[in-house]
Amino acid sequence: MIRTTELKKHYRVHRRPPGLAAAIKSVFHRKYEVVPAVDGVSFAIERGERVGFLGPNGAGKTTTLKVLSGLLHPTSGGVEVDGFEPRRRQADFLKRITLVMGQKQQLIWDLPPSETFALNRAVFDVPDAVFRETMDELDRLLDLGPISSKPARQLSLGERMKCELAAALLHRPTTLFLDEPTIGLDVSMQVAIREFIRAYNERFSATVLLTSHYMEDVAALCPRVIVIDKGTLIYDGDVPSLVKRLHPDKRVSFTRTGPIAVDQLERLGAVVSHDGMRVVLQVPGDRVHDAVVHMLGALPITDLSIEDPPLETVMRELFRASHQSRKSS
Repeated sequence: MIRTTELKKHYRVHRRPPGLAAAIKSVFHRKYEVVPAVDGVSFAIERGERVGFLGPNGAGKTTTLKVLSGLLHPTSGGVEVDGFEPRRRQADFLKRITLVMGQKQQLIWDLPPSETFALNRAVFDVPDAVFRETMDELDRLLDLGPISSKPARQLSLGERMKCELAAALLHRPTTLFLDEPTIGLDVSMQVAIREFIRAYNERFSATVLLTSHYMEDVAALCPRVIVIDKGTLIYDGDVPSLVKRLHPDKRVSFTRTGPIAVDQLERLGAVVSHDGMRVVLQVPGDRVHDAVVHMLGALPITDLSIEDPPLETVMRELFRASHQSRKSS
């Protein structure tokens, strides 16, 4: 469904020192520097997959999404989306994709979202019957209700994002490029948007490529992640394998019902936190069984749970390893 082969997108950037003399000199003679935003990224995504596209700020995620949607032309390399070459921007291609950017909006500020819906219906030439059916379905999934008749400027951030998604999906695209769709939303609205994305993916077998700095989005939606850093691919695979590779330890947490000496805890594992009555230990994977048996039998505890380390911690380790690898090379 989506394939990139040695994708590169480089920018030619003018650099000059500050000051009037340097500004005047740059009018006649400029020095340029080539900045690689994406530098040889290759991956393939099958129809119906939900894939997290991750990386730190400036890694090249949004640039890649813009290339995949045809907004930017690649410097070199191959790009294919649903059998189309994105940069040609063919009508059939545009009807099959959508790009939703959490920090941009397509709603008309002083008009209600219903006007944007009608405009998009005309742009994508959606038949009236299909438009009404799709709107009814989106209304059920997103609970648009009365918000679609209020001016966009009067909507809350969460309400606007609901309408942004509805406007972007009116033509029933089969490939969704989602760039930070839950940015700035409260916890309950984040959950609602995730549930909607999952429902749409399952209903239409849509392919989803999602970027987000909220690891809850990725953990809830994406069995597979593609990670890039400084424009290069550093990981492509499932989340459990990544966690096991970088953090084979487990987080064992419990509530103590009585006093426990610190040295007793340290013999079982590294103390991650000791907040009041709640204790979190980091225990090597091969020692979890013995540690839990000892805790339950010898310590005054209750509410014990065993979990993998948070995905945020795993991603930090991955980025740190990537940076160290670049420095050493």
